[in-house]
Amino acid sequence: MTTIALYNLKGGVGKTASSVNLAYLSAKDGQRTLLWDIDPQGSSSFYFHVKHKVKGGIKKTLSIESNPAESVTGTDYENLDIITADQSARSLDTLMDEMKSGKKRLKSVLARFSTNYDFVFIDCPPGLSALAENIFHAADIILMPIIPTTLSLRTYHMVKEYFKEKDLPLSKMMCFFTMVDLRKNMHHEIMEQLFKDKRFFGNYIPYLSDVEKMGIHQSPIEAYAPSSYAARCYNDLWEEIKEGI
Repeated sequence: MTTIALYNLKGGVGKTASSVNLAYLSAKDGQRTLLWDIDPQGSSSFYFHVKHKVKGGIKKTLSIESNPAESVTGTDYENLDIITADQSARSLDTLMDEMKSGKKRLKSVLARFSTNYDFVFIDCPPGLSALAENIFHAADIILMPIIPTTLSLRTYHMVKEYFKEKDLPLSKMMCFFTMVDLRKNMHHEIMEQLFKDKRFFGNYIPYLSDVEKMGIHQSPIEAYAPSSYAARCYNDLWEEIKEGI
């Protein structure tokens, strides 16, 4: 089982859209896929129009005694299941601090799914916290969508430094550009600079209206616009990610 966490210190970078589309493409490939929506906003859950079903919320899901199957909900798509977000996830950082084996709790929970799934995607909330550190330990890949702007570049370097401070393997960090507007010189310049970094994939996601329409259709792009440029961009990115792992 391979666990891919879609993460960024900064919000509003297309993290959820990428979680939903990449999980969908994984399932379409025939891979048994689980999407875990840990972000309290619950946007991934909204896109799949699935409501939380576990009494006790995220605390119950993370408990040692819990049955993993109770947390999982099916979607309308073959091979794709989801653990939905709920409001109790807002206190997840506090909960992680209180639990024994805090840094490894998420990793131990994910291990329970290893016989049932080939890929697990985690839609993470922004920020550096106890939860983020848990995710960094648990995931095989920390996949960072990055807008080619000065602030996004700054957050990339901040996360990179955090990995060094915590002795986390930088090999886990993989990045791709999102919301790219090639009409902007800054986007060109930053992409040209960072493409030299081996952590960046060559394929990127442009700023496209079909991505924004996900909220209207409540579905992955390929489900409502399979022949669109946006769908092709995500397909190309997914193919490159598979090669990279």
